Amino acid sequence: MLSRTAENLFWMARYMERAEATARLLTMGQRMTILPGATMRDEWRSVVQVTECEDVFGKDAIIREADIVEHLILNADNPASIRACLARARQNGKSVRTALTQEMWEALNEGWRKLETYGVNDARREFAEIIDWVKTRAMIFRGATESGQLRNEGHDFLRVGGALERAQMTLRLLDVKYYVLLPETEVVGGHRDHYQWTSVLHALSGSRAYHHVYGGSYTPAQITDFLMLNRQFPRSTLYCFDQMAYRLQRLASWHGQRTPANLRSEEMVETLAQANSGDIFRRGLHETVQNKIVQCNALGHEIAQAYHFG
Repeated sequence: MLSRTAENLFWMARYMERAEATARLLTMGQRMTILPGATMRDEWRSVVQVTECEDVFGKDAIIREADIVEHLILNADNPASIRACLARARQNGKSVRTALTQEMWEALNEGWRKLETYGVNDARREFAEIIDWVKTRAMIFRGATESGQLRNEGHDFLRVGGALERAQMTLRLLDVKYYVLLPETEVVGGHRDHYQWTSVLHALSGSRAYHHVYGGSYTPAQITDFLMLNRQFPRSTLYCFDQMAYRLQRLASWHGQRTPANLRSEEMVETLAQANSGDIFRRGLHETVQNKIVQCNALGHEIAQAYHFG
């Protein structure tokens, strides 16, 4: 497979995953803002921080929902916005059209200009509908991929890109909850704390799966374990790490050569799998999350170097 084809597939999956992840993040942010005192806590700033768009806003400015809609949903010039991610995913897909099934292309192409028709006020009124539309587009794309694409190296590049992006967003959601949204230690364990932690599960569609594992007990340590260490939940960090290691090993078999990306992905799996229940929360969630994000970024660079992207 040509390197540019592999790169387009890799980034197509990342952009689709990023668009959906941003939609999920906005859902969590909106749930946070309905809590008492949300305006004073400037909850939307945490969403901006996790998407690394804080420079767009003034340091002391109160960020409103209208600002979020404008910059993280509609702004085509902001690479972190949903509109930009969907457009870039389509552009990548168009470049490798022959590597996609008809259904995959339709999932990328159908309605891709939808967000161009919205102004900020219209998008605010239809906020929930837009978020659901984005998530549905991503799920249709994944369904088309799973049901029709050949399990060749192109499929592996696509899957490793999606797993890498998903791992990073799960980590960022956890970091926003623990480090940004809740710096006041006196409220840990209170009603607001409980609501915020369960909002993280809701944003990742993990509420029902968590209940199957832990029953009705919701604690920060258990939620952290579930979202980082559970090997059966497809949005957990360790599940995504397992997927990356597996896909990279398949790519090594296709190309007859292991790369530094293989070694790093396997080390990431081994290190995280050694954590016991509650260890991450007790040792420092923020520090652990930041370390894993750095590792993900390094892995992305090593994949690009190994397969000669760009």
